[in-house]
Amino acid sequence: MLKKTPLYQAHKDMGAKLVDFGGWEMPLHYGSQIEEHHKVRRNCGMFDVSHMQVLDFKGKDVRSYLRHLVANNVDKLQTSGKALYSAMLNPDGGVVDDLIIYYMDESWFRIVVNAGTAEKDLAWMQSRLDGFSAEITPRTDLAMIAVQGPNGRAKVWQAIPGSEAATQGLKAFYAAEFGPYFIARTGYTGEDGFEIMLPSEMAEGLWRGLHEAGVAPIGLGARDTLRLEAGMNLYGQDMDETVNPLEAGLAWTVDLQSERDFVGKAALLSKPVKFQLAGLLLLDRGVLRGHQKVSTPHGEGEITSGSFSPTLGQSIALARIPKEAAAGDEVQVFVRDKLLRAKLVKYPFARNGKPLI
Repeated sequence: MLKKTPLYQAHKDMGAKLVDFGGWEMPLHYGSQIEEHHKVRRNCGMFDVSHMQVLDFKGKDVRSYLRHLVANNVDKLQTSGKALYSAMLNPDGGVVDDLIIYYMDESWFRIVVNAGTAEKDLAWMQSRLDGFSAEITPRTDLAMIAVQGPNGRAKVWQAIPGSEAATQGLKAFYAAEFGPYFIARTGYTGEDGFEIMLPSEMAEGLWRGLHEAGVAPIGLGARDTLRLEAGMNLYGQDMDETVNPLEAGLAWTVDLQSERDFVGKAALLSKPVKFQLAGLLLLDRGVLRGHQKVSTPHGEGEITSGSFSPTLGQSIALARIPKEAAAGDEVQVFVRDKLLRAKLVKYPFARNGKPLI
């Protein structure tokens, strides 16, 4: 039996094509995936992300615990509402999951993890709790709606009266509480906007209120092309427990400079980096897809995520390739028994409504 979010009926009413996504019945699109993609880049759209798991960490040792648990340094979190993106690693340095940590006060941190890894993540986190005075509470009572695009914040203010005063000055990667709403200026599209956590029973009302304000519902298909254009990793494709974050484009999230120890640090320090995550722009006709092999002047690699880019009008990809390869190099991709030409580029490919390549 597939799990359903509190917005399931609203998706059906709005004509969504529903699919199995990690055990959840979720909207793939509401008609045209490409049109939905453009709406987010040019105006705004809303996503049901209620399948993702919100976890509240409370107790006097939460900061000490998180200093040990994640690769990024939670000591960067000193202001209430500040958010931090990080990977959580296993002892071999592989990525257990990527997540966002919100600091509210010294005894309350909130973490959002991926839907498909939620049970595994929670078990892993609980297994590392010994010796720390902290408790983890899965917030199964909350839903989450993301509103993304250049007009997204204004539409949220329209749909939630009074929220503008509370969030107008909110910087990127900060969150604020407003009544029953936890509103974060974060997202997974490369556009401005909010991710809103709220009681599940209020979710459908906000969803329909946003729709009445002119916000289009957006499915998983456009969410994937938007995040790929923005150069954002997808767990299970661009990294997993077998992949070193330093070879997954996540070196900027790994704190190896401080004396702080964390799970996986010793393994990262002992392994030489052999690969990098790079952008690919297809020069020939075709479509780049995950697992296609890439031939570079410095050895073989593989595409981790690939698709047609609606913003660029070309096929793009993220690929794990030898670290010696450089932007501008021409490579070859094996597509259906053919060798197609592609160029290595620095990602992101598009953000804030504009192509960057």
